[in-house]
Amino acid sequence: MTASTSVPTLRRSILKLHRWLSLGAAIFWLLQALTGVLIVFHWEITDAGIPAPQRPTDLAAIERRVDALVPPGGKIASLWTAAGAPDRYKVYYEDAEGTKTSVRIAGDGTVLHAPKPGEESLMGFLVGFHHDLLGKWGSWLVSISGVLLCTNLILGIVATWPKRGTWRRALRPAMRGPAAPRLYSWHRALGLWVGIPALVIAATGTLLKFEDGVGDLVGATPVAMPAVAPAGAQIGFATAARAGLEALPGSSLTQVAWPKPDDATWRVRVRAPGELRRAYGGSYVLVDANSGQVRGIFPIAEASAANQFMSALFPIHTGEAGGLIGRILSVMIGLWLITMIVAGVLLWLKRRKPRRAA
Repeated sequence: MTASTSVPTLRRSILKLHRWLSLGAAIFWLLQALTGVLIVFHWEITDAGIPAPQRPTDLAAIERRVDALVPPGGKIASLWTAAGAPDRYKVYYEDAEGTKTSVRIAGDGTVLHAPKPGEESLMGFLVGFHHDLLGKWGSWLVSISGVLLCTNLILGIVATWPKRGTWRRALRPAMRGPAAPRLYSWHRALGLWVGIPALVIAATGTLLKFEDGVGDLVGATPVAMPAVAPAGAQIGFATAARAGLEALPGSSLTQVAWPKPDDATWRVRVRAPGELRRAYGGSYVLVDANSGQVRGIFPIAEASAANQFMSALFPIHTGEAGGLIGRILSVMIGLWLITMIVAGVLLWLKRRKPRRAA
């Protein structure tokens, strides 16, 4: 066999393998797209299912509630904003046996929802399924299918890119004619209209699955300072959170991580004005638990380009970077992906029928 005949054969074999792998991954893409569409507004949906009047945030009241929640021998881990309704938070802690629990509270410390052991909400299930199929091996499957999806989107855009002078025809799908060519024209037109935005969302989601490795690759550095040894009585949650908010005026509380046994430092995460992130923010303030003094202020707006890039992946993937319109567009792109998957499989089946008949 000559080189001129082996190269095309190898190319056809690779394309055939890629096609079959893509057909096999279609079910994962469909599940990812469906769950992605359903969880874009999962914060708001979850809080809407727990009706209660808004209670303004009272840091001292929250500290009292948190102290009362932790059982003897247990420890508090962190507090996060609920992100759905204003002035709502989730407290994560564990008991003496290491059993982890979370409680949703209002701004004045009132307990809004305390899940029973083993209880999981529908939104929580969907979020976990979308992230990692509810397991470690599922996380790898999501990562691999994400890489394959990005590859296929790129190949699809390149393969259907119109020649000069044919753009109008390519962007207007056929309304008449045989079913297979008409379906292909729709598949191609939809791909050209939304392919690149879909690639951005798929790529950012895939990069998030390799967040640590990507961060190391681009040179992003975690927010950290040398550990401080505990010394005597330490400040409480309210003092630390208040110091973090005052360090970046106009910011809102996103997360607070309690000091560790070997590091007397409160990590206060806030959303500073102008951030891309809508819910969780990307700015940090480190507070000395011994003295209450601010150790370091790390606004994301002044971070390195690598850190800003990593911080932007999540809001771009979820559409938060574009506000409400961006999140709605994210839903529409998810619906587009579902349509493309179904149309692609139908097109493949229609093309298979004539071959079988022949």
